[in-house]
Amino acid sequence: MRILFDTNVVLDVFLNRDPFVEFAAHLFEANARGDLEGILGATTVTTIYYLLDSNRGNAVAREKVEALLRLFDVAAVNRQVLVQAAESGFADYEDAVLHSAARTTGADGIVTRNTADFSTAALAVYAPAELLTILDDRRD
Repeated sequence: MRILFDTNVVLDVFLNRDPFVEFAAHLFEANARGDLEGILGATTVTTIYYLLDSNRGNAVAREKVEALLRLFDVAAVNRQVLVQAAESGFADYEDAVLHSAARTTGADGIVTRNTADFSTAALAVYAPAELLTILDDRRD
């Protein structure tokens, strides 16, 4: 199962945001175990770097980005993805870009805390707890 992680799920782990960090961290672990194939949008990686550099410094930002690149595949954000996003009808362009990047890279779904933002998605959209339940059911 190839799943694109929305930026908010990654930030939940890196910023230790309660109460969301627990589910997000379990999804990171599921990815590391190979229970799912985690994907990040290229824009997520740059956003994470920018936010961590601004709040925690360059060394931390680089360390976290390097960790992400070891754990996750990265969906390209190119002209095709950006055009598809612009034409998608999504209310939020950043969400549209992630959705288009996920589709282009062959993802099966997206995991996000803001499922309503993806209400027009052509892919399955999961809340972190929901995806963990699905993964647990598959392991049984």
